[in-house]
Amino acid sequence: MSAIMRAANRRTVLRGMMGGAALSVGLPYLDIFLNSNGTALAATGAPLPTCFGSWFWGCGLTPGLWEPKTIGANYEMSPELMPLSAFKSQMNVYSGMKVFLDGKPPTPHQTGHQGALLGHVPKGGTRPDYPSLDVLVSNTIGTKTRFRSIEVTGGGSPNQSVSRRSGSALNPSEVSPTALYTRLFGPDFKDPNAAEFVPDPKVMVRKSVLSSVSDERAALLKELGAADRARLDEYFTSLRQLEHQLAVELEKPAPMEACLKPGAVEESAPGLEIDAVVKNLKLFSGLLAHALACNQSRVFNVSFADATSSVRRGGETATHHILTHEEALDEEMGYQPRAQWFNEVIMASLADQASALANVREGDGSLLDRTIVLASSETGFAKVHSLENIPMITIGSGGGRMKTGLHVQAKGDPVTRVGLTLQQLLDVPVSSWGTESMETSKTLSEIVA
Repeated sequence: MSAIMRAANRRTVLRGMMGGAALSVGLPYLDIFLNSNGTALAATGAPLPTCFGSWFWGCGLTPGLWEPKTIGANYEMSPELMPLSAFKSQMNVYSGMKVFLDGKPPTPHQTGHQGALLGHVPKGGTRPDYPSLDVLVSNTIGTKTRFRSIEVTGGGSPNQSVSRRSGSALNPSEVSPTALYTRLFGPDFKDPNAAEFVPDPKVMVRKSVLSSVSDERAALLKELGAADRARLDEYFTSLRQLEHQLAVELEKPAPMEACLKPGAVEESAPGLEIDAVVKNLKLFSGLLAHALACNQSRVFNVSFADATSSVRRGGETATHHILTHEEALDEEMGYQPRAQWFNEVIMASLADQASALANVREGDGSLLDRTIVLASSETGFAKVHSLENIPMITIGSGGGRMKTGLHVQAKGDPVTRVGLTLQQLLDVPVSSWGTESMETSKTLSEIVA
């Protein structure tokens, strides 16, 4: 056995007692566990897994205040993106992107993110029966983790999610950081760095029960009509996800030395008062970073609040959404200052997420270095529900797969160019993406490393 393997076996976890109970704490990635540049495990040569996150907010940004003035590298940070200044070299800004309607009426605060994250604009009154971008990515990189993806929101409702497997299968958002902590690091959490692993008998029983109905399921499907088969297929898709999770829980986790189980969290009451939203999202940011570091998941989705951005300042009744429509443009400033204030707070919350990932150190780099976070909204100018110049930002390089520090302008191009490029960078086997005028096979070659 090599010196590295002996060290890893002895020191990947610290053990002790507290209050009569045994406890263990995973160690961070130490240099001894990694190759010379910190991108792979020294013992096996396996690269650290790539991660993906989507981060959504409603009501866009302020035209003229978020777009950098110059294209390419060495752009100056625009006023509304200043909260992200620390990550300028690790991020890209995409301007000029739009959503095409193909003659269909838009649904305010829905059509924009449907185009950007589903690649599709549905007909009026119908559900978009397409999986979202994160689902397409998780089908490739999220199949070997306990959770295929994790969804959270600061706005207090599970329906505040832009992640879906189909028209009727929304991936609901967790609204409580405490509940997410328990889900991730409660009794079912298996420390990937623990020396011993014993499968949970309860999981084995659940797995056995689910497996036992597979033959009956196949027989039943043969007896049903097309409509019932479609309904049951959607149900069994969810069931297969549960089976996958149980199968993962019956296997010893791969060691992840950056895994450090966080302490319990204290949250604010969920709601739409913006200070509480930001506080809870900051807690979520830390939990998501720990979840990725412990390889509990490799995909996450954050919704700042609902798509209409119904957040408000404490003591005020006017929401961000209402202000975007009813606040007059300041004649000197040329924009709506009260509505614009929310944009800066939202970008600061996005910076919290980036900071949480960057604070997990791995060799000479960080968890952020092997992650790509796509931040986007559903409108270019909220006052008129514009579907042009929709703000899009990526942070992180996916382990060096993406060039960063760029402002990319693709005036009039479909937003799906960003999603297609990210899918290919994350090994999704796809050559084109989108429907009708949103379909594209043209990637953003300037960001491909």
